[in-house]
Amino acid sequence: MTKAAALLLAGSLALAACASDDENSSGGTSGGGEGDLKVGVAYDTGGRGDKSFNDSAIAGVEAAVKAAGGDVKEDIQELSPNADGSDRAELLTQLAENDFNPVIAVGFAYGDIIGDIAAEYPDTQFAIVDTSVSEMGVDNLTGLVFAEEEGSFLAGVAAASKSATGHVGFVGGQESPLIGKFQAGFEAGAKAVNPDVIVDVKYLSPAGDPSGFGDPEGGKVAAQGMYQAGADIVFHAAGGSGEGVFEAAVEAGQRAIGVDSDQYLSASAEQQAVIMTSMLKRVDNAVEGYIEDFAAGDLEGGSDILNDLETGGIALSTSGGFIDDIQDVIEDYRQQIIDGDIEVPTTP
Repeated sequence: MTKAAALLLAGSLALAACASDDENSSGGTSGGGEGDLKVGVAYDTGGRGDKSFNDSAIAGVEAAVKAAGGDVKEDIQELSPNADGSDRAELLTQLAENDFNPVIAVGFAYGDIIGDIAAEYPDTQFAIVDTSVSEMGVDNLTGLVFAEEEGSFLAGVAAASKSATGHVGFVGGQESPLIGKFQAGFEAGAKAVNPDVIVDVKYLSPAGDPSGFGDPEGGKVAAQGMYQAGADIVFHAAGGSGEGVFEAAVEAGQRAIGVDSDQYLSASAEQQAVIMTSMLKRVDNAVEGYIEDFAAGDLEGGSDILNDLETGGIALSTSGGFIDDIQDVIEDYRQQIIDGDIEVPTTP
């Protein structure tokens, strides 16, 4: 255990006893030190068990708490939004009021509210995944952002390199600038390999409606339509709805590309046979690193932490060995992006 972690755990019982009498007693704006490491997590749509975005986030939280010598059952509180996401502000407020510090909002849907809530609790550190906070002017708020377009470009390279039909597809969870980055990168990567490639695109819900991330049946129907139209590989950026994309790939005898986590590792045996690769968005690493900085008192706050190909925060998985034969192609494009020779678009 590090010295910082030991200090964090050292007064936990005393702080717990007086927390109710000392408002906002759980740490300063620069992070840890003498406080108890109690992490609050407000999930995106679908919550724990989506085998993707949310699961990656909680894996990072648990790893950080364990590394600090904490108990993942006692020192973490997890909350999920209701069906329409209307209680997101209430979730963040509840975590802050209950002295969880830091509080991590998983997903851009918290972007419109987290700045105001963080400002109301200046002694609590907040982080949000997938939203830039650099222009919000809130010193106790950190943005954990990703170059999704870079990894999606490589997913497009892999898809076009392996497609036998020259026809691939993209299923997005919700129409939004964030998911648009996945689409833009994927299309650009596919066309870099094959300028004549056909890329079908389908979003499961419109802007402002997060239901598309928790609709496996919708994901399945969308992918089925693409396979029937001639696509042989479909990439999804649809959270829990990706399960339906994998089911459609199994039924069609075609391939799919996962997202966020290495979805091959959590898939059934029949799905593993069709998951060609996953675009890894290392939310786990980003969250774990953020909590470690908090524990050490090293948070700057009011700024963003970018995770991209160069930092290793974005990558392609190789589980199953399906893209082993094109690793030289993928690595060539990866290095060109890192070197700035390829500028990946962020909008379709």
